[in-house]
Amino acid sequence: MTAREQSGSAVSDESSKLVAALVARARVAQRAIDGWTQPQVDELVTAAGWAIVEPAHNQALAERAVADTGLGNVADKIVKNRRKTMGLLRDLRGAKSVGVISEDRDNGITEIARPIGVVAAITPSTNPAATPANNIINALKGRNAIVVAPSPKGAGTLALLLEYMHEALDRVGAPRDLVQALPMPVSRDATYALMRQADLVVATGSQTNVRAAYSSGTPAIGVGAGNVAVIVDETADIASAASLIARSKTFDNATSCSSENSVIAVDVIADRLVDALVGEGGVLLDFEEAIRLEEAMFDEGKLAPSVTAKAASAIAAYAGLIRPALDQARFLLVKAKGVGREHPLSGEKLSPVLAFYRAPDFAAAAALADQILRYQGAGHSIGLHSRDASRAAALGHTLPVCRVIVNQAHCFATGGSFDNALPFSLSMGCGSWGGNSISDNLNYRHFLNITRVVHPLPAARVHEPTDDELFGDYRRRHGLA
Repeated sequence: MTAREQSGSAVSDESSKLVAALVARARVAQRAIDGWTQPQVDELVTAAGWAIVEPAHNQALAERAVADTGLGNVADKIVKNRRKTMGLLRDLRGAKSVGVISEDRDNGITEIARPIGVVAAITPSTNPAATPANNIINALKGRNAIVVAPSPKGAGTLALLLEYMHEALDRVGAPRDLVQALPMPVSRDATYALMRQADLVVATGSQTNVRAAYSSGTPAIGVGAGNVAVIVDETADIASAASLIARSKTFDNATSCSSENSVIAVDVIADRLVDALVGEGGVLLDFEEAIRLEEAMFDEGKLAPSVTAKAASAIAAYAGLIRPALDQARFLLVKAKGVGREHPLSGEKLSPVLAFYRAPDFAAAAALADQILRYQGAGHSIGLHSRDASRAAALGHTLPVCRVIVNQAHCFATGGSFDNALPFSLSMGCGSWGGNSISDNLNYRHFLNITRVVHPLPAARVHEPTDDELFGDYRRRHGLA
């Protein structure tokens, strides 16, 4: 037994054999396109993108996702499937991923893109079409094969996506086995077996799966949990901030890990912001309602599946909250003070429920955001609504986050947007703060091996520094001989 096979949890022989057959077919398919040119690869990528963007496919996938998982809503999933795929295809257009991708003649270094091989993609129920499609397209851009391990709830949606993908592969003459999935019913045993037998694991969603990916013995990219806080300071455009927060918080019933979970308002504008959020369809709960909501959402100390990604009115009804305004609520607004396990609303809620904090000034708001992030969501991101550019820089220098999103709807901006320059992605690395190997948005370069051909520098550029060049100033400063 290899070291890789010995790592992590025990896997049954049956699962190992089942997965081995899938991986073997994937390797044959990957070798078949190993010699494809960049135009051939780009045609393949375009075909895979059209497989989900084609309107009838997109509609069917969105409907199937909501029917299978009970999470989110059809209209927003249609938007998400299209927007994320269109953005990714824009990012990949013209990007080199075959042969020589960079040539630095001055320094004598040539970079050559090479496939990784077989990618194992572990995907969540919250985005059962968009996330697999994103991984598939990125993997194909690098001439890789991919095997997707969906969440059990999302397996039916993925099966439908693969039907469309295979039709697209046929159209461009690519082997169907480039894109495969674990068979239903998807088991944790088979998922772990896949992690061990692939050449790269990309894990999005469950932190249990992310940790398993990192302990599988296979090179892995896992992404961290979100628990986004957003600061609104006294210089902000309050109406714009409220509109953007509401739009982000309610999209697809807050299935995104990038949806705001807490708002921290500087005291002087806090009441105005509450009024503006209410004007955007939020309903502010009173003290008793807030207690009942918290008890219902976190009945056994963890988020109840019954409220995850449900409409605000349904969540209110589940908690036994009855008043006319709640029937039309876009989101629920809860005044909060504490942070931590004893205050579960300070954590990720995956639902249109927004905790609202007040802070005396910006410094106190930043300190509170730091506390929230270190409780849950370290490394992911923070939002800021402000006209003072120096404050965004201050957060970037001090908070444990990989992204500071300024004056934008957070759930759209964090994963790449047509009005910012982040790569389009559904998987955001959280760096060492979140226990991840990457701190950027997952993108096609993570699906490449890069070989560097290195030539000697011209003689005129070769220079070996003297001791005095490197240590002279230091030694003189400290009186060293």
